[in-house]
Amino acid sequence: MNRGQYSIAQPPFTPMVKKLIIVNAVVWIGIQLILEGFILPEVQMVSFFGLVPYAFLTKFHFWQVFTYMFLHSLDILHIAFNMLLLWFIGSELELKWGSKTFLFYYLFCGIGAGLIYVFGYAMLFIFGYQLEMAFVPVVGASGAIFGLLLAYGVIFGDRTMYFLMIFPMKAKVFVIIIGVVELLMMLKGGSGVANLAHIGGIISGVIFLWFWTLKRQNKPLFKRSKNRPKLQLVIDNDKDDDSKKYWH
Repeated sequence: MNRGQYSIAQPPFTPMVKKLIIVNAVVWIGIQLILEGFILPEVQMVSFFGLVPYAFLTKFHFWQVFTYMFLHSLDILHIAFNMLLLWFIGSELELKWGSKTFLFYYLFCGIGAGLIYVFGYAMLFIFGYQLEMAFVPVVGASGAIFGLLLAYGVIFGDRTMYFLMIFPMKAKVFVIIIGVVELLMMLKGGSGVANLAHIGGIISGVIFLWFWTLKRQNKPLFKRSKNRPKLQLVIDNDKDDDSKKYWH
């Protein structure tokens, strides 16, 4: 392959990515069957297993920060889009890190996104802003997926991604644009999307990669020599990478 040429190819189905997709699919199908049989009302199920800031903080529903990322809305496009990104981006990261590290990172970003969402809206609630959001459940793997996007932009920053599936740009630029868009949407409000959870996934990814980079470099976590250059979140800076580039 000549440098500068990019092909659209299917990424591999790595073991942990496959398991995560299966778990999400089974949960989604199970919920469809439960609701179809009127076994449990949708509102009750989502309020119990989805992430509700008020319930998490006042009723101690701490499991929600884990279970919410495996629930999706009944609209198949919600889960399909998240699982497609998990496959395309996650498979590359799993090949790079290994299954255990990849799973830990995925869960870390998902849980971190949930916690940032909860405490972010708790602060708004205290100061009297967006009171209703403290009672609205959030579901979906998007927080973890945005963490994967951040890692992809850091590790494979010079690869090509397509913004809106039209405009080609480097992955690191793509991630910055996505982060800015999410921030603007969050500040605007009223989008019906948990933008704070998306930003929380990005922040969680930054925290993980920062500590992980320090560990790999055998540097103390909170102390750095004045004579040393500042830490850069660059894990793989192989500019000669000639592997297949995937269309995301």
